[in-house]
Amino acid sequence: LKVSAQFVFSMRPLSLPFLLSAWLGLANQPDSAVDGFTSEDREKMTESSEKHEFQAEVNRLMDIIINSLYTDKQVFVRELISNAADALEKARFMSVQDEAFLGDNKDLEIKVEYDGEGKTLSIIDSGIGMTKADLINNLGTVAKSGTTNFLEAIQDGADANLIGQFGVGFYAAFLVADKVTVTSKCNEDPKQHVWESSADASFTVTEDPRGNTLGRGTRVTLHLKEDAHEFLSEDKLKELTKKYSQFMQFPIYVKTKKEVEADVEEDDDDDDEEEDKDDAEVKEEEEEKKEDKQPGKKTVHEWEQVNTQKAIWLRQKEDVQEQEYNEFYKAISKDYLDPLSYTHFNAEGEIEFKSILFLPKKAPFDMMDNYWTKKSEVKLYVRRVLVAEKFEELLPRYLNFVRGVVDSDDLPLNVSREQLQQNKIMKVISKKLVRKTLELLKKLAKDESAEEEEEEGEDKEAAKDEDKKDDEETPWQKFYKEFAKNLKMGCYEDDSNRSKISKLLRFATTKSDGKEISLDQYLDNMKDNQESIYYMAGESKEVLEKSPSLQIFQKKGIEVLTLTDHLDESCIQKLADYEGKKFVSIQKADIKLEETEEEKKRFEKIKDMYKPLTDWWKEKLTDLTEKGALKDSGVKVESVQLSKRLVDSPCVVVTSQFGYSAHQEKIMRAQAFQNKDQLNMMAGRKTLEINPNHPVVHDLLEKIKQDKENSQAVDTATVLFQTAMIESGYDISDPSVLVKKVYAMMSKEVGVDPDAPMKEIEVPEEEEEAEDTADAEDEDDSDDSESDSKKEEL
Repeated sequence: LKVSAQFVFSMRPLSLPFLLSAWLGLANQPDSAVDGFTSEDREKMTESSEKHEFQAEVNRLMDIIINSLYTDKQVFVRELISNAADALEKARFMSVQDEAFLGDNKDLEIKVEYDGEGKTLSIIDSGIGMTKADLINNLGTVAKSGTTNFLEAIQDGADANLIGQFGVGFYAAFLVADKVTVTSKCNEDPKQHVWESSADASFTVTEDPRGNTLGRGTRVTLHLKEDAHEFLSEDKLKELTKKYSQFMQFPIYVKTKKEVEADVEEDDDDDDEEEDKDDAEVKEEEEEKKEDKQPGKKTVHEWEQVNTQKAIWLRQKEDVQEQEYNEFYKAISKDYLDPLSYTHFNAEGEIEFKSILFLPKKAPFDMMDNYWTKKSEVKLYVRRVLVAEKFEELLPRYLNFVRGVVDSDDLPLNVSREQLQQNKIMKVISKKLVRKTLELLKKLAKDESAEEEEEEGEDKEAAKDEDKKDDEETPWQKFYKEFAKNLKMGCYEDDSNRSKISKLLRFATTKSDGKEISLDQYLDNMKDNQESIYYMAGESKEVLEKSPSLQIFQKKGIEVLTLTDHLDESCIQKLADYEGKKFVSIQKADIKLEETEEEKKRFEKIKDMYKPLTDWWKEKLTDLTEKGALKDSGVKVESVQLSKRLVDSPCVVVTSQFGYSAHQEKIMRAQAFQNKDQLNMMAGRKTLEINPNHPVVHDLLEKIKQDKENSQAVDTATVLFQTAMIESGYDISDPSVLVKKVYAMMSKEVGVDPDAPMKEIEVPEEEEEAEDTADAEDEDDSDDSESDSKKEEL
């Protein structure tokens, strides 16, 4: 808003109706002073005031500023305190050039107070103040910045840390106020003046009838609207002042009210009339005096500084103590624990800024519940004034646990100072913050690796003595335990930093004894002729270790990643490869293992030998899944093949190379808004791999050679396929077919005909029951008689 409004300056006599209305308004007010002005002061101000009128365009511009520019009305605190800080900075700058500038009032400070009865809120500073001309030009001209003029007037390169840029922040006061009164005193003007406006088409400027009450500085008083009385609270003012101006270089005080105990002095004056009173009245007065002598409470007003926390990011990191970092972290994060680690740096280049980033020790309990909507917790400051407490684009979602501050002197803000104008600058800042955060994480992980190498080099006896120390978690282990999901989400989402994040990931393996290792450690443990990184996913490590797909890898001593977290498999698939080694799932088809020429020739011969069985089995499973009991299950069988991965199990079910694994299918089926058609498509076709060395499979081959319609062979093939589905982790939509087959096999095992009809069980007749009851009663009688005889003997 680069608008410089012109004003019509008039010195015409005030009309009679205007004087009458003003007199009536003052007559209705109580005699108590509001904002330090009595009724007489108000009358003098009305008589000597000069009225200035806005042009129509400026009036409309004011309406836009007040009603549309700011999204939150409480930002008026930030704007007015920022203006006060600029006034103090100007005074400080002038005092450097002229030591006598500050005079007797050497304290550069800001005070905030409220009047509950008068419904006013005042912000007072001891800054440079304004002359009458400044009040007219700076406050009367919308979008005219006095700070900008000051910067233009001083010499180039002067050290003046000023905030104001646009000249519209003052009008944020009208978000909460019907009327604003500005009292100001400048060293250049011997008189103190009062500026007043109700955000209508005019404002008034007059000499203060009280004289010089400020000494030097400005007092901005807001006459609050009815819906803004919430700001007439000490706690509210403290909260907002800390929020927006916690790190202001000048002290900010809020006027507080406290009750303290105090003794009431006795009244020594006695009147002669008391002697004529009757005895009853004298007794009452004595009792009242005794009560008055008891300790009471009185109200005391004090100025409490609210910005005690210093902006330590402006200092060199060598000059900041560890305890200062910890206290600063607790102040900005409201966390009761010290940070796990931090990084303090100055960024230079296209845009310069200072920053401190912290890693918390504990993850918020709802961190992943609102992952998609939660904003970054890094606070954005411009010259120590809070611009955004939570900025969406400052850090990517997966780093929303990072706490800290970013402060810059030259961010291109929009007029409301609530957001940045240039997206390009935000991308530069975000890129640097992400890089610094990942460097901090890399340093933590590197420190852990260094500790492990030192432990390996120690003697065994020393290692035994330090078992307790070994059990303690390293800083990186603590971090990974809390924020592993964030890193995995970052690996999935952040294409530009995926390779960096992959080096931070940790996974358990079949050889790590439950300990999570890095992918670099896995590469170090790989066999010389191993071409791929193998992995498998499931509910738990115990279940995965019993999987038939793992048997050949255990036999050959090949290490396999065991992925038990729901995010692991998606993260690995997004990586695709690591250091030139591709990730391969052992739960999918077409897996390749190293073989000798003799093993290849033998496998081809066995494949020809079992071809009748594989063709027959494929035909039966196609009928089962497309026409039979499993036609509604969504299972599609691609083929039946001989397996190279099975050692002990008769068969295993694997999916196609680009289909969902069993673990992924379970996750997708658990989604509330799943698309069944898409799920069935992505589930992929299943391949049944059979073990030619297993006796059950070999027996099945012999049976179908003799009779392909052998019912026992069909039942065995069906049960083997469904049990292999379950063992491989897949769900069977209709288990009734499998259950019936199992019941039939159990019946044959115990020698019962599975097709035998159901018969009702015969219930014993009543006579037999009566005989049994009588026998029982006789036994009870005999027992009673024996117990009676024993009692007699005793």
